[in-house]
Amino acid sequence: MKLIWSTTIAAAFLASSATAFSPASKRVTFSPRSSASITELIRLQSSSNDEIPSQTGELYQRKSRPEYIPGKISDPNYVRIFDTTLRDGEQSPGATLTSSEKLEIAQMLAKLGVDIIEAGFPIASPDDFEAVKQIANKVGNAIFDDGYVPVICGLSRAFPKDIERAWDAVKGARRPRVHTFIATSPIHMETKLNKTPDEVVEIAVNAVKFAKSLGCEDIEFSPEDAGRSDPEFLYRILSAVIEAGATTLNIPDTTGWNMPWEFGGLIGMLKENVEGAENVVFSTHCQNDLGLATANSLAGARNGARQLECTINGIGERAGNASLEEVVMSLALKGDTQFGDEKGGGKLFTAINPVHITPTSKMVAEYTGMKVQPHKAIVGANAFQHESGIHQDGMIKNKSTYEIMTPESIGLMRGESQSGAGIVLGK
Repeated sequence: MKLIWSTTIAAAFLASSATAFSPASKRVTFSPRSSASITELIRLQSSSNDEIPSQTGELYQRKSRPEYIPGKISDPNYVRIFDTTLRDGEQSPGATLTSSEKLEIAQMLAKLGVDIIEAGFPIASPDDFEAVKQIANKVGNAIFDDGYVPVICGLSRAFPKDIERAWDAVKGARRPRVHTFIATSPIHMETKLNKTPDEVVEIAVNAVKFAKSLGCEDIEFSPEDAGRSDPEFLYRILSAVIEAGATTLNIPDTTGWNMPWEFGGLIGMLKENVEGAENVVFSTHCQNDLGLATANSLAGARNGARQLECTINGIGERAGNASLEEVVMSLALKGDTQFGDEKGGGKLFTAINPVHITPTSKMVAEYTGMKVQPHKAIVGANAFQHESGIHQDGMIKNKSTYEIMTPESIGLMRGESQSGAGIVLGK
């Protein structure tokens, strides 16, 4: 038997458990105002009874997340999702966003449930400053019924004027963050910055101290091009910025150079060798130059990173960033089984509500002008289409033969005329 879908029922189709993303085999009927928790709905769905009594109340509840504290996560398995669509994503060649479009996307990201929204680079232009400030004041103060409100972050170089501009833009948010960075690889320090390692450490420390002096208690620091930096130098500079007041250490594979085992190993080494590592959250920021951004991000999570930076549709500089939808759905499907080593924790999860993935993806594609390739994982037009006769035969008999998640679980309603999900006639 098949699950009878409606838009409301699909919203409850388990945004918080791997079993939620597998095709259903039981007939289940719910009242649109059911008070059953997500866990209870899973239990009911898997029961032997065809019909479940209607209940009252809200059908879907966002999965609970630990209380937000800068530099700390009380649940070692919780992974914060840091979305940089509005900053790194907008840096995609050809992508442009107006202030109103940025605000709408930020509102969708909040509905999706991202922990941190990097709203822009305030020093870049007066328009970008105003866009970030508007998001901080509106989205950064819009508290959901469950108490969730996203952190609003502004990026800055490690210059006092940049940092002050970023702080002025985000300080109106309930949870403001400043993200500052400086390059640490030999090629960047020598040829781009023309600075010695000692000078770079001094600039980084002073940047964090200055942000803290402004009243910012949530400070992220990134050693740009960490993937090609000397690990020993990273131990030194990261230890120094922790002492100065940094609460999140973001490790960028800026050029997409690392293999997953390299990048995961780097995260593990940093957590073991950086002084004060237990007092901060480690983050990943992986570019996709070799097509490994998602794999590298997940390798980072397996080795102890608890913030993953990504963008909707994977847009960003050059070949783009880790794709939010790929990272989130990978953790939704595999987080409780494939991340249990001595560094990774055990059962990783996020508080993202994936039924909002499709509408957010479509909004970002339309507003930026960056079309999604048809075979893009999760959100591509072909992701849930089946043309092969062998595949179609399997789908007719049991959808789980070729679907590891349902289109409904990401907000793509099977049967709706514009969804594209289902069997496709071929040659």
